[in-house]
Amino acid sequence: MIISPKQFLIICPLVFLAGLIDAIAGGGGLISLPAYLIAGLPPHVAIGTNKFSSTFGTITTTLRFALKKLIDIKLAIPSAVCALIGSFLGSNLSLFVDEKILKIILYAILPVTAFLVLNKHLFKDNNPEEFIIDTKTKVYCALIAFTIGMYDGFFGPGTGTFLIIAYTIVAKMPVLKANGLTKTVNATTNVTSLIVFLIHGQVLLPIALAAAASNIAGNLIGSSLALHQGSKLVKPVILFVLFLLLLKILGLY
Repeated sequence: MIISPKQFLIICPLVFLAGLIDAIAGGGGLISLPAYLIAGLPPHVAIGTNKFSSTFGTITTTLRFALKKLIDIKLAIPSAVCALIGSFLGSNLSLFVDEKILKIILYAILPVTAFLVLNKHLFKDNNPEEFIIDTKTKVYCALIAFTIGMYDGFFGPGTGTFLIIAYTIVAKMPVLKANGLTKTVNATTNVTSLIVFLIHGQVLLPIALAAAASNIAGNLIGSSLALHQGSKLVKPVILFVLFLLLLKILGLY
């Protein structure tokens, strides 16, 4: 496939923006994947190349959250394992279930999700000092990772955003810790998917490497903003991602 400078000019800035948003509230794929398609990459190559760049960006943010001690290994390992199992099952389920059925379900889920985020009593930055990792918390986090991991394997868009919301509201995690655990789960599933795409030759490396650098830069800036602004910045970005997801479901972009 012939690569043009125009493709780099389309992809790199948008992938940078995707990395920025993804580090703050997840959902960067709603921007980066369309960028590859707009640039003219075939669908499977676009998905594989996008997976390459997003994987490196997510790993960058995960490491940064880990260095800030915002990722607890007691929650990260079982959550990552459950997300892998869920993603595997979801991928296989997608072969038998019409995607239109999930879209219909999402029509109902999106307004409910937006309500949860806007509700100050539900979606709030829980006090880190009050957050206790007990058996119930571990079970909640594992179930969330499994369920949304299945969604990721079946459909995918907005996975990171849904994880942050669920960890914050259901598991009562502080926003930053929820974000850190989300990145751990995402990094695990991304690496697994990337290996599959690389084996099947569906990654356009020249663009993938440039996009990965752009995505890493976006993730570095985004994670800095998230670390300093917390839920104040996360909430509006989540609502923006939900809006993009709605547009995608409606087929408007």
